[in-house]
Amino acid sequence: MPRPQAADYDARKNAIVSAAAALFARNGFDGASVSELARRCKTSKALIYHYYASKEDILFDVMVSHVRALEHAAREAASEAMPPERRLRELTHRVMALYVGAADRHKVLLNDLDRLPRARRDEIVAVQRRLIEIVRGLLIEIAPALKRKVGESFAATMLFFGMINWTHTWFNPEGAVSAGALAEMAVDITLQGLAQTV
Repeated sequence: MPRPQAADYDARKNAIVSAAAALFARNGFDGASVSELARRCKTSKALIYHYYASKEDILFDVMVSHVRALEHAAREAASEAMPPERRLRELTHRVMALYVGAADRHKVLLNDLDRLPRARRDEIVAVQRRLIEIVRGLLIEIAPALKRKVGESFAATMLFFGMINWTHTWFNPEGAVSAGALAEMAVDITLQGLAQTV
């Protein structure tokens, strides 16, 4: 008979993933050990291995939890009953809020994706591609001429992500510009650029 899950199973897994994200972001995947992760979690190495079979499994959860949250937020915003410009603004606000709250996970995603086995890497990339397509679809709604210009629509989408994807390296949530103001700036630049180039 299988052993029942503890009532706090999910909370403990989430705590391990959060601690691992901070550790991997600081030391890199190769420079982090499960022993150090156990110390950070104030638990035993054996208990970490009760939840995860390997360090790579923990890394996968750090990344997949982040990209799935981004995709979910983007999909919800894109499906709102609003004009496409407003949906793009809503999407950008939601994504920026997640970036601010998950800077460690985002840094790990950008730096350590190639540490995952191919199949798991492909799973992460598939979620990223769906996220890109959500934004590309909105940009095409805003500028329908992009529908016939696959290269330009993809480039515009990647330029949009280029503005916000690296904010974890410099953005200070307590600085002069808020995450919301930054989201508005990114959308304004995108919309102005589309108006001039399409």
